[in-house]
Amino acid sequence: MGNPDDPNDAAGLSKYKIIRHAEDSLRRIGTDRIDLLQMHHVDRRAPWDEVWEAFELLMAQGKVVYVGSSNFAAWDLALAQAAAHTRSTFGLVSEQHRFNLLCRLPELEVLPAAGHLRIGLPAPAPLGVGGRPSRRLAGGRLGGDELRGGDRSRRARQAQPGRPDEQTARRLREFALLCRERDASQAAVATAWILAQPALTAAIIGPRTADQLRHLLPALDLTLDNAALARLDELFPGPGGSAPQAYAW
Repeated sequence: MGNPDDPNDAAGLSKYKIIRHAEDSLRRIGTDRIDLLQMHHVDRRAPWDEVWEAFELLMAQGKVVYVGSSNFAAWDLALAQAAAHTRSTFGLVSEQHRFNLLCRLPELEVLPAAGHLRIGLPAPAPLGVGGRPSRRLAGGRLGGDELRGGDRSRRARQAQPGRPDEQTARRLREFALLCRERDASQAAVATAWILAQPALTAAIIGPRTADQLRHLLPALDLTLDNAALARLDELFPGPGGSAPQAYAW
């Protein structure tokens, strides 16, 4: 077993770990360059000067082109960019963040911060099709699997154990009705909603099968009108705006 007190042994963002994992990835992929290397979680034990020194070395060697993050808080994004600025380093170009109809809290801090700092925001999009929900978004709930009672994958059960509460179940039923009225799959509508959000850069769909891809492709041509967007806001309300105005005004 590893030593959790050793920054070079435990999971984290020490210079040693960043360089080692980048080089391991290059070998596994069989390429000489990673276009976008993302930090999956922040490591608040690692000084940002050390983190950026590691990435600067990899970029100088041509092994990494751009650096992104995932699951960072807004203040982590601000600290990262401030440290990069003092080093005249380009900084983060993207923040992959959980954001969907059932999880709109990022509207408070992360979305405004990323926009102000000019960081792209790709969001994992829902699959949940064919009775095999994706772990990427709400354990398949937006794809209808929770209410169909179908076989759920082990990963999905771990992501969203148990049944939804009655309020969430009612919202999901009304969401299913809205999708049927527009002759579109629930996964496609949930993805189209993500694509309609001006603060977001892209939707990461990550289909495992050709069938999942076919279910999601209609989202590209699906335009949600103002009435549909307003109804989705009613069903899945956000925090009411960005912080602090959303709760202090």
